[in-house]
Amino acid sequence: MTYELKERPLQYEVIRDLDTFVTHIKAGDLRNCVVQGLNVGIMCIDWKQVDTDNTMFLGCILESLNEEVELRRKGAQFFAPFVGLPYNPYRTSLYTPKELMEGYHESDDQSLDKRINRHFDAHGGHDADIMEALSQRIHDYSIDRGIKEVLGMDPETGLSKKKAVGVMGGHLASRNEPVYQQTAALARLLTRDGYFITSGGGPGIMEAANLGAYMANYDEEALNDAISILAQKPNYALANGNIDHGYVGQALAVQAKYPNGCESLAVPTWFYGHEPVNLFATQIGKYFSNSIREDGLLAISVYGVVFAPGSAATVEEVFIDAAQNHYETFGHCSPMVFLGEGHYLQSQVYSCLAQQAVGHRYAQMITISDNIHKLLQFIKDNKPLRR
Repeated sequence: MTYELKERPLQYEVIRDLDTFVTHIKAGDLRNCVVQGLNVGIMCIDWKQVDTDNTMFLGCILESLNEEVELRRKGAQFFAPFVGLPYNPYRTSLYTPKELMEGYHESDDQSLDKRINRHFDAHGGHDADIMEALSQRIHDYSIDRGIKEVLGMDPETGLSKKKAVGVMGGHLASRNEPVYQQTAALARLLTRDGYFITSGGGPGIMEAANLGAYMANYDEEALNDAISILAQKPNYALANGNIDHGYVGQALAVQAKYPNGCESLAVPTWFYGHEPVNLFATQIGKYFSNSIREDGLLAISVYGVVFAPGSAATVEEVFIDAAQNHYETFGHCSPMVFLGEGHYLQSQVYSCLAQQAVGHRYAQMITISDNIHKLLQFIKDNKPLRR
């Protein structure tokens, strides 16, 4: 059986929830719609009354094969559901920490996150066979859509409704390091000022960013208390390389003591599947492809990116972001702020970036300081510049 991909109009609707689907069914019109990941077999639909020309059903469950045959005759096309996977490629929302942690136990980690990671490794990682690779690509597209829906779009400005600020930095930063506390404090201030924190979703600086956002409803003393609880297990990996399960337990203890957390987004990857789930993000857009994840995370951080100290991967992110600003790849340029004068001046990363930016608009949107209040004010004073 072959698929004939008809030429689509520039605008078509993706339907990912039953309410929207029902509205279309009542109107008798699914033309040029993509229906994703829905169980439509639970409804008694008279398809003769619905226009399904150029309708695409992605991973949907129908009542019977006869129903699919009828819809194909009426111009619909199908991508069938995948079977035998621990994840749903056609998922219609982002993950939550609770969903990824379901099945977790300190002595035997059977969480969804760990099961997906084992499946990923067992099927060749990024060198997967064609069916696994296809399911991963569809999954990552679903995450793309989920992140866009969370951020929203302002039609007047062309920017996201949520004022996303990304925080990048080293995954090995300990919970008892000053830079961890600084990062959390800055993320808390940004969140209290109406910004939406995004991070790479891992431990270290990334956890500090989501922690700071989570604690925005609480005062500075509460944040310091939360960090002192976490610092009892400062690193996720022990000296012998094994995971310290107490690391997760301390995060759960903070959540139990401070349950009223603010929202933020984490964007991790199963490429680093050994890293624990970031429990302080309220939503998690987890990818299989690390390259798509890194480029996308910087692209959505429209209102600026904070670079705390990190190693090679953080330096790579600095210059990915610089390239996006340099060429205004996504139609704008945004602030790049560096937390850690000693680190970034000694490594010459900051001076190299500043030299590269000369003559371009983003040159005025780069700063460095150890003072988190100055960095906050810089982001507030330097809104994204549209092309």
